[in-house]
Amino acid sequence: MSIKAITIHNRDRMIQFFEEHWWSSQMIISSGIYNCDQLDGYIYEEAEEILGLLTYVFHEEALEVISLDSVQEGQGIGSKLMQAVELLAKQKGLLKITLLTTNDNLNALKFYQKRGYRIVKVIPDAVTKARAIKPSIPLIGDEGIPLHDELQLEKLLVDY
Repeated sequence: MSIKAITIHNRDRMIQFFEEHWWSSQMIISSGIYNCDQLDGYIYEEAEEILGLLTYVFHEEALEVISLDSVQEGQGIGSKLMQAVELLAKQKGLLKITLLTTNDNLNALKFYQKRGYRIVKVIPDAVTKARAIKPSIPLIGDEGIPLHDELQLEKLLVDY
């Protein structure tokens, strides 16, 4: 097992991961339109196989996680990737980490909140607006929940 930064040497494998698992590397969220295959990030691999992938962007005082994927849930892959990006953000002197998830993603909400992330904002109809740009976004999400909104979560990296 190893966690590696995405570089020119492993970017082709990262692109293939997105195509296999998401059919596209384009992410349309309320903070922007991102081509995840061009972002910085980390891969978690075992025996040259990518089992997890995280991408991010920097903002003024924050690092925003754009995507987090694990092909083997419950094995600590997502946790290790988040630890790596939190360490990076602290080393850069950033104040917080932010991320967005959809209203149906109950597993993500549990995952992030257990790791100290707090819901700070609900963005009504963010997914509906994204669907106008990317019609392949489904109408119904996990657990049969209609997919409409985004929730912004953040974790402060400094104590006030």
